[in-house]
Amino acid sequence: MSNAARSGRGSESADSAIRRVISRRPITVSPVVVVLAVLAAVTTALPLGYLVAKASSRGLENLVEEIWQRRTLELTVRSLGLAFVVTMASLAIGLGGAFALVRTDLPGRKFFNVMLALPLAMPSYVAAYAWISWIPSLAGFWGAALVITSISFPFVLLPVTASMRRIDASQEDVARSLGMGPTRVAFSLTLRQVRPAATAGALMVCLYTLSDFGAVATMRFESFTWVIFGAYRAGFNPTRAAILALVLVAIAIVLVWAELSVRGTGSSARIGGGASRQPRRIALGVMRWPAVLAVASVGLVTLVIPIGLVVRWFFDAANVGIDWSRLLTALRETVLVSAMATVAVIVLAVPTGVLSARVRTRWAQSTERVVFVAHALPGIVIGLAVVYVGIRLVPSLYQRVPMLVFAYVVLFCSLAVGSIRASVEQTPGSIEEAARSLGLSRTAVLRRVTIPLSRPGILAGAALVFLTVMKELPATILLRPTGMETMSTELWSHTSVADYAGAAPYALVLVLVAALPAAVLTLNRDA
Repeated sequence: MSNAARSGRGSESADSAIRRVISRRPITVSPVVVVLAVLAAVTTALPLGYLVAKASSRGLENLVEEIWQRRTLELTVRSLGLAFVVTMASLAIGLGGAFALVRTDLPGRKFFNVMLALPLAMPSYVAAYAWISWIPSLAGFWGAALVITSISFPFVLLPVTASMRRIDASQEDVARSLGMGPTRVAFSLTLRQVRPAATAGALMVCLYTLSDFGAVATMRFESFTWVIFGAYRAGFNPTRAAILALVLVAIAIVLVWAELSVRGTGSSARIGGGASRQPRRIALGVMRWPAVLAVASVGLVTLVIPIGLVVRWFFDAANVGIDWSRLLTALRETVLVSAMATVAVIVLAVPTGVLSARVRTRWAQSTERVVFVAHALPGIVIGLAVVYVGIRLVPSLYQRVPMLVFAYVVLFCSLAVGSIRASVEQTPGSIEEAARSLGLSRTAVLRRVTIPLSRPGILAGAALVFLTVMKELPATILLRPTGMETMSTELWSHTSVADYAGAAPYALVLVLVAALPAAVLTLNRDA
């Protein structure tokens, strides 16, 4: 053997040894990450403390009695029934749509990719307002299920699509070499590999359904959120409102525990050499155009019909006259407060996501769990809690923008944490440890290595937070400064009195502006 060969083999052995040593070293994070992650957990836990204090203010016996009332059990069954139907429908649409877009030769895939992501930009109360203005008899359970499904199925579609694109074709080739047909490969291998993404998306849909207020209120379907809001507005039983909210907390804890169990503790970073090979697309043959019709029908129901109805009402409003000054003022306030909330969320979400991805101890994981439990609570519950805490701790900030932004942080921090954590997990920790071995401090590694490598997840999280803050309704109603109107509050004030023409300009502009961050999410996914 030549000296060059020995030298090459020695170099490879040395490189392998270095990689093994680095991979065995415990991954450490900057103290800044720990401090900010703990701050995020404390911030989101404060409102939960209010709920416990308020719900138990009349004693444990009253708390148990309220929970076991027939009315409470009915609300639980109704809310869980709605969540189940919406989740199953979203799973069917999300899995079927993702498979058609990624694994088949469906015509117009790029167009449908964008079209099926855009329902994220549609606030639930806008979709509900559009449908009920056209078919008033749709009010009730099935109307609420239709509306929430139509705007929440992308929570399943987007992660499943991304997961399918990462599947290595060699695994399916091995399965086919063992005699498996395309259908068996799809069910036994493909679906099994995307199951974590599908389950995580389904759990997000379930949490969203339990916390939604706009659709159930517009459709006049009595769920937890609508009853809690009514109890607060009537002012006669805030303790009962807190107890009902605690029931939601209990459900949320179970769902978050389930999501964490499904996710597991493994890293998703690909450490093998070479690039994965994309699977071959399945030829649909005679089913091509029926498949196009099926996918197009989803876009028709979830996007075209609601927007078409809003546009119709918009022209009715234009004939009467639109107060453009009032609309632009509401748009400016909406964009400003959404930008402020997004910055605040990212400041806390980045360290929380990094800590959760890099430190697998129980205390580190608990910071993320607290953040996710808060996300499952309706905006009305968080709004009530922030009002209670704010009046007692910082009364000068009541009905001020900082308190409104604080509520948004509590509500939506988890949206960014999940995206950032996934992005960090896809980057091998050995890269950060190699940077540390070169003399960089942990804070410098965070700034110069971790954050740049996780930029796609950070941008996606920021876009999702900005989009969701723009649409938030109940917390904004409770906490906005006196005289401040956002697009959502203006829209609600018109739809609550059935002034559909007056609501149309706000609905249309809100959807168009919200489509921008939705497009960012789509492009980030495709990249």
